[in-house]
Amino acid sequence: MRDKLNVAVLGTGQMGSGIVRLLMRKQGVAIVGVYGRRADRAGVDVGEAIGLDEKMGVALTADLPGMLSSAKPDVVIQATCSKVEQAADEIKTAVQGGANVISIAEEMAYPSYEAPGLSEEIHTLAMENEVTVVGTGINPGFVLDLLVISLTGVCYGVESITARRINDLSPYGPSVLQTQGVGITPEAFKKGVEDGSVVGHFGFPESISMIAAALGWKIEKIEQTRDPIISNVHRETEFVNIEPGLTAGCTHTAKGYMDGKPVIHLIHPQQVHPHLEDVQTGDYIDIKGEPDISFSSGPEIPGGIGTIALAVNMIPQVVTSLPGLKTMADLPAPAAIMGDVRQLIESRKYGE
Repeated sequence: MRDKLNVAVLGTGQMGSGIVRLLMRKQGVAIVGVYGRRADRAGVDVGEAIGLDEKMGVALTADLPGMLSSAKPDVVIQATCSKVEQAADEIKTAVQGGANVISIAEEMAYPSYEAPGLSEEIHTLAMENEVTVVGTGINPGFVLDLLVISLTGVCYGVESITARRINDLSPYGPSVLQTQGVGITPEAFKKGVEDGSVVGHFGFPESISMIAAALGWKIEKIEQTRDPIISNVHRETEFVNIEPGLTAGCTHTAKGYMDGKPVIHLIHPQQVHPHLEDVQTGDYIDIKGEPDISFSSGPEIPGGIGTIALAVNMIPQVVTSLPGLKTMADLPAPAAIMGDVRQLIESRKYGE
């Protein structure tokens, strides 16, 4: 059997730390490097940096090219940002270093929508270096796109798709709560939508584009709306206190149109402690077609756990893929890694 698969992680926030912790549980994986953008933390043991009770023997670095040159990872998992433009330099550096890349940047789920030029550049570099790049995550990357696409596989034809993800923002930190417009007045929320500080969900255009491409649909336009969820009760987390009358979250919707009609409708209300107003979380997909399909799962698939798991569980698919920039719809479906990752890779290579 080959030596352990060398993996490096970019980012030590909630997602990056979770990815490191999960990789430590997997057989056949060696964590050979962890990169953080904060130069003042360079040299700190990764175990200490992410709050483990023991040292890992790997020092946090702010020198990405140096880490890639010395550690020579087979796979780099990026967990540092949300947008293609923010992610591109790190991805290109990793690709030029000969590493496959799995990114959880939301726009990387279908990067050609927001950044066609950068996407082509990344694809060309990946082809030249014979590696694979893919964006993944719970959403976009799975619930409101890949899962939808998979369910259409049992249909003779599809007329329209409506998918909803109702989830709880309570586990998230201040940056997410801020972009969701949590804990502010309705007037401030409206202003935030107008000036771009209240974003809602990252990734609706990417999910719609992925679904459409898989089905062969040509989407003419995508319309989005963002509306505040006003709390009628007191709610609080470690990072926010919400009094009645303030915003508890955001209902973000998107519609993709074809021939002047909406054919893909995605709905994503997110709020802090929805149970306090008897709102149940869950994931729901309704496909109008032949036959009609209705799928529901409650409570929601946990976003943090799901994204971390997908980032790690896509390793065998990425390592054994043909080179280039891919989407989740281009690669075999992920499965939980319960055995030695090296054996899974070998079995995929030889079709065992």
